[in-house]
Amino acid sequence: MFAADAGPVAGAGTEPTRDCPRCPRLVAFREQWRAVEHDWHNAPVPSFGNADARLLIVGLAPGLRGANRTGRPFTGDYAGDLLYSTLIQYGFADGHFEARADDSLRLIGTRITNAVRCVPPENKPTTDEMKTCRPFLHATIAGMLQLQAIVALGKIAHDQVLAAHGERLSRFKFAHGAAHEIGGLRLFDSYHCSRYNTNTGVLTPAMFHTVFAAVKAHLA
Repeated sequence: MFAADAGPVAGAGTEPTRDCPRCPRLVAFREQWRAVEHDWHNAPVPSFGNADARLLIVGLAPGLRGANRTGRPFTGDYAGDLLYSTLIQYGFADGHFEARADDSLRLIGTRITNAVRCVPPENKPTTDEMKTCRPFLHATIAGMLQLQAIVALGKIAHDQVLAAHGERLSRFKFAHGAAHEIGGLRLFDSYHCSRYNTNTGVLTPAMFHTVFAAVKAHLA
């Protein structure tokens, strides 16, 4: 169960509106890119997948030339290559991932969202922006009545899931491959599947696969 003070603010649904005004810095950045790239999505990126999924994957925020361009989480940049190939391998997706929102990729029992729905400058949302956007994460989790497991991609996503549950961050330490019982769900931790993490060896495909193998076993 979520703590009462972690719930959505008045008027918050599971997704922000296209012109969500809540974070002035992100609004300004969005307008800047709308003026430059007219054909890009350049708006809050909605969750991908059905609300009746048993698995939710939570990232940090849309990439500038990835989800901010295509309008689908982890689509259009390297992180999606590793994520979606892994999901297909472990039966959480099928079809063909072509790094565009109108490809044949289909999620199976899985949903993907971001803790912050708008692209931030330098891929770094502020603490206030994460807090302001958190009601949407809370509402997304609360609306998934069949949800059994969450994968947090990176420590910030891990912390935002805890905060959405009203949990103290000190109770559940982030560690790649760790699993925590929280609010009737199992929270799995993974390093983010970014190009930086894979290029530097922080995360290897084998390490990433191990997390999703554990998720598959849990949901079996």
